[in-house]
Amino acid sequence: MKITVMGLGYIGLPTAITLAEAGFEVCGFDVNKKTIETLQGGHIHIVEPGLQEAFEKAVAHGHLHFSEELGKSDVFYISVPTPFFEDENGSHKADLRFVESAGRMAGKVLEPSNLVILESTVPPHTSEMLARVLSEESGIPMNEIHVAHCPERVIPGNMMYELKNNDRIVGARTPEAAEMAASIYEKVLEKGVVHKTDDLTEMCKLTENTFRDVNIAYANELSVICDKMGIDVFELIKLANCHPRVNILTPGVGVGGHCIAVDPWFIYEQFPAEAKVILAARERNENKPHFVADKVVAKMKKVTDTVGVLGLSYKPDVDDLRESPSIELCHILQEKGVKVIACEPFAKDTEVQNIPNVSFEEVLKADYLVITLGHTLFKENKDKIAEKPYFDCVGLME
Repeated sequence: MKITVMGLGYIGLPTAITLAEAGFEVCGFDVNKKTIETLQGGHIHIVEPGLQEAFEKAVAHGHLHFSEELGKSDVFYISVPTPFFEDENGSHKADLRFVESAGRMAGKVLEPSNLVILESTVPPHTSEMLARVLSEESGIPMNEIHVAHCPERVIPGNMMYELKNNDRIVGARTPEAAEMAASIYEKVLEKGVVHKTDDLTEMCKLTENTFRDVNIAYANELSVICDKMGIDVFELIKLANCHPRVNILTPGVGVGGHCIAVDPWFIYEQFPAEAKVILAARERNENKPHFVADKVVAKMKKVTDTVGVLGLSYKPDVDDLRESPSIELCHILQEKGVKVIACEPFAKDTEVQNIPNVSFEEVLKADYLVITLGHTLFKENKDKIAEKPYFDCVGLME
């Protein structure tokens, strides 16, 4: 069976490698020419433990190759970004342009027996839109199009394990498409189980990430309340979590990444009157960088001091900068007239979104430090950080 993976980013590339490891013939396709050239040159373009080794093995065995041209295939995986945008009324809307574009490209080479699997996280009814687009481009009747939806459920830093061991939820428009998709995932999974359902249960991934967003919002709200009361929020949470049925998360500078910071809006977009808790959680998490910025400015001895931000990615020990609240914090401080430098060891560029990215040794020369992430580098050098005045957003120095 030949599988084409469309979109070779943080999810698409590990998915392509995992499918190749399972014995499928896999073609990785991306519209970014530089990405294809990098992969054809033998190197991956993202940071993920074990991924380079798995990539090299799959290529060496002849199961994985890459192309700038989309050809015929038995199965098409669509793994493209689904960001949100704000309309003229300030409402958050899902941006499905990349999904539609990938669907139209696949539709031009689609055959009746082919299966299209959407791995992107999307709002309900997107599978229906994708089937319509595929039908328009291919000429195949819409009710004969095989479309399934199976969004990833992995965490950066542990993808290669979780892609093979986490349960997968396959939602499909027809039982035939569900069986076709399930047969593929069953060859990939080692411990996980495939659960088959209808296409409207695209809501499952949104539900999972919204649950996490609400829980993080509670931790972040506690940190704001504790600040007003003069309580160490990290000590408070540690004590509360001694209760056998309580597990409060650790607060931070906000919520980032392409999933948790985005997916709740997909539910709120369609159900604004009902999603009150979801909206409140989103607003709390989006406001946290502003709260931290105000605290930092208040604690600085002089407005002319330089602030060094420790971490720009959205979670520890990864290079993913999408929706990063640390970057948002830097921009807010810059708008307040503060000179900001940052240390993001997983970013190669010396400047990240107009923020100077310096070495750890260089960032320690700043007058005031803000710890936004628990990178291993920072954990191993807590004694050096402690020599400077600092504001700890994540409890690293506890």
